[in-house]
Amino acid sequence: RLTCTSEVRAHILIFSWQEEADQLLSQAEGSYLIRESQRQPGTYTLALRFGNQTRNFRLYHDGKHFVGEKRFESIHDLVTDALITLYVETKAAEYIAKMTINPIYEHVGYTTLNQEPSLKKHLPLSPETPDGPIPAKDDLNTEERLTSLVRRSTLRESDLAPKYEKVHNFKVHTFRGPHWCEYCANFMWGLIAQGVKCADCGLNVHKQCSKVVPNDCQPDLRHVKKVYSCDLTTLVKAHNTKRPMVVDMCIQELEARGLQSEGLYRISGFSELIEDVKLAFDRDGEKADISTNAYEDINIITGALKLYFRELPIPLITYDAYPRFIEAAKITDAEKRLESLHEALKLLPPAHYETLRYLMAHLKRVIHCEKENLMSSENLGIVFGPTLMRAPDLDAMTALNDIRYQRLVVESLITNEDVLF
Repeated sequence: RLTCTSEVRAHILIFSWQEEADQLLSQAEGSYLIRESQRQPGTYTLALRFGNQTRNFRLYHDGKHFVGEKRFESIHDLVTDALITLYVETKAAEYIAKMTINPIYEHVGYTTLNQEPSLKKHLPLSPETPDGPIPAKDDLNTEERLTSLVRRSTLRESDLAPKYEKVHNFKVHTFRGPHWCEYCANFMWGLIAQGVKCADCGLNVHKQCSKVVPNDCQPDLRHVKKVYSCDLTTLVKAHNTKRPMVVDMCIQELEARGLQSEGLYRISGFSELIEDVKLAFDRDGEKADISTNAYEDINIITGALKLYFRELPIPLITYDAYPRFIEAAKITDAEKRLESLHEALKLLPPAHYETLRYLMAHLKRVIHCEKENLMSSENLGIVFGPTLMRAPDLDAMTALNDIRYQRLVVESLITNEDVLF
């Protein structure tokens, strides 16, 4: 005689339930039901009939229903999207795997769509389609469709624009109505979160295509609406400048009327007026008025410049480069420290390097007026160390110990600006 344990009974119950569920769902493709877990009360499984078999998915709810990363208002919408996705990914699995092999992006991407008339000769003919090349009568419509797909993400660059590389800032996006991927030119399927959209340039692509899109994001001012708190490389590419215009404009204003001002950068201006300058740059960009007529106190301008650097999402001396700069500051031998700083500078993205170079040249001119402004390289290091550098996820004690090395980094960069840059 066998004794049936609770675990065995649970397996029997689950097996029995699954048999019953299979019978209920086998009546029609796409039918589904939800059951509560026998082992974990309060957790649920979605049983879905597809391809003549029942598929089970763990179902979650946090105000909306979800199985993966998509969230739906109703179970019906979740199932509808799941059926679309399962059908496409099952029936077109081989094609999906090859979608990125001959992408339309390579033919009409940022670098070649500046002359739209040349688009027609670049249209790719898919060897996967059984019907062969697109009939001539459809050429115009196809050209218009593909042109519209990439027009938003292709900006004409002037010959003087910096060629800084920038990765796309992709975010999961829900597209309204039929949408095509601007990388592979294939349909983006599903009800919601069908793909990703670059928050900076507006490029729309499949999630899988986003992994192979080149790092050639050309931010569009329609998407980049702020100056402060905006990624530095994104800002300069959006405005086609070498450096952030706020840095150029503030430094030009300071050098025109404030290099000899006592306590320059050390004395704080009124925070309300500094905030006004910030809002002016965010609203008007390079048209912002920071002249004497608008702000007589030069400390307002220095405060606005320091605030810009403090609010960068990635500091001017980036998190990736930070450890190398700190290591360099700890070297006691002056010549070896310079060599180490020179190597650390190579880790900075081009836009960060160019901005740092320009700032250090300016601060060098500030210390040339030390007799009047009483600001030495050491004083400026104290001011700008924590402004330009932020410790990446270090504990409080380590970050506190790093402050003196941050000062030494900036002090060395100013003093040796002509050698390091």
